[in-house]
Amino acid sequence: MTYQRPTLTQPGLLFMDMDSTLIQCECIDEIGAFLGLKAQIAEITERAMRGELDFAASLTQRTQLLAGLDAGILERVYDECIELTDGAELLISTLHQHGWKVGLVSGGFTYFTDKLAQRLQLDFSRANVLEIHHNKLTGGVIGDIVDAQTKRRCLLEQADIFGIPLAQTVAIGDGANDLPMIHAAGLGIAFHAKPKVVAEAPFAINTGGLDEVLTLLDG
Repeated sequence: MTYQRPTLTQPGLLFMDMDSTLIQCECIDEIGAFLGLKAQIAEITERAMRGELDFAASLTQRTQLLAGLDAGILERVYDECIELTDGAELLISTLHQHGWKVGLVSGGFTYFTDKLAQRLQLDFSRANVLEIHHNKLTGGVIGDIVDAQTKRRCLLEQADIFGIPLAQTVAIGDGANDLPMIHAAGLGIAFHAKPKVVAEAPFAINTGGLDEVLTLLDG
């Protein structure tokens, strides 16, 4: 049986993770650095991305450690710590030129996804909303946590809304919480990913930038 990859000659939908995929860092780890907790939080993040911890529980644990932090630190993290992954802008602009939709779905925070979505003119973004009271992080999030199944559901729902066949969808991520959407997409890609994700994803990109995704598309 020949595997039919999504093609650039027809409209499609690409969904990607944010932390360590669209950007080169893990935002929550960088926020924790301002409290002297980067190593502690990063260890939990790494275990969650390897699939060793329940994602929602691990996010709750990490976010609680941020309680009391001045919300202004989020702007410093965005300005000082966030760098786009090589090839990100080329990938997005090329897909848009071919009539594709591009979405960002993250277990991180809307403060960062909203800024990136605006900057890159993305068609969809979804992430967790940090709770802020009197300009301080409370250590909680508002609403349901964006977990692995949320990511999968967002991909399927947006493909339906945009009228794009599932065969014309691509999902990219690096962590275990990306696997459900990677498996659901017409083309699922592990990007510089954790061993579990590389082992389970249909395709893996282990070298180069995000524009390498274009080499996996037909047309």
